[in-house]
Amino acid sequence: MSYNRRQFLQVGTAAFAGMSVSTLPGFTLAADSKPKIQVSLAQWSLHKMLFAGKLDHLDFARTARQEFGIHGLEYVNQFFKDKAKDEKYLREMKRRAADEGATSLLIMIDGEGALGDPDEKKRRTAIENHYKWVDAAKYLGCHSIRVNARSSGSYEEQLERAADGLRRLTEYGARNEINIIVENHGGLSSNGQWLASVMKKVNHPRCGTLPDFGNFAIDRGKGIWYDRYKGVKELMPYAKAVSVKTSDFDDRPYVTVDTRFHKETDILKMMKIVIDSGYTGYAGIEYEGSKLDEFEGIRRSKKMLDAVLAKLL
Repeated sequence: MSYNRRQFLQVGTAAFAGMSVSTLPGFTLAADSKPKIQVSLAQWSLHKMLFAGKLDHLDFARTARQEFGIHGLEYVNQFFKDKAKDEKYLREMKRRAADEGATSLLIMIDGEGALGDPDEKKRRTAIENHYKWVDAAKYLGCHSIRVNARSSGSYEEQLERAADGLRRLTEYGARNEINIIVENHGGLSSNGQWLASVMKKVNHPRCGTLPDFGNFAIDRGKGIWYDRYKGVKELMPYAKAVSVKTSDFDDRPYVTVDTRFHKETDILKMMKIVIDSGYTGYAGIEYEGSKLDEFEGIRRSKKMLDAVLAKLL
């Protein structure tokens, strides 16, 4: 679990009596006492290989560690969607992560229904469909599951419905010490102000956000986009994870920290917003480019992110 400075101050010193800051969950302090953000890998970065059968889901931990030197793992349920209750399979996932010295951080959940469905029965079903993933995340040692705040209706109706579904799922997550975190993932969830309002409405310490640097298309077909820098700034007070979305790079060699070499997002500008919010935790690479193969895209993304963090921290 990660904390930002505001959350840390609110906890109160009494709760940490006898503990050094370096032992708190989610905190890693560098020698100069600046908060250190570590790098994780979103499994979606390898989705082409996984869907094509060129990489097995169980080899994700080994691939992250041995190919890219990344120990933070962000799973996607699509690659083991029928295994949420398979303890033998989950045990093997857990063993392989441990063997590689990797850390299981979260599971990204899709395809389990709309948590803000206007139909109460369907909303309840969607909530309950997520329970098994909370249980799986707890077994694997993750801190969160990432969900979607999909709904329909007016702005206010969707806010109320999404907040209701999230609150009810969060109550189950809290009983299992698992966070429920929402990604900006299309529709109104890609409106930073709306999603921040949902967080305020839920008002639960176990419910937070996973700001994605690229997913701010409210309606991609109509070309309606929310300002990504404004959106991330609005979502960071609730962030328990961060998705460093990368796509295509231009053809020049990457030799400086000038992140304009990455075509869509100024990663330096974006990570400064993240760090200025007081966030400490993992920044997850999620490569979705088309010009580079997935391995090279991840390597290029990590090189850029490492350079950015070295400059900012």
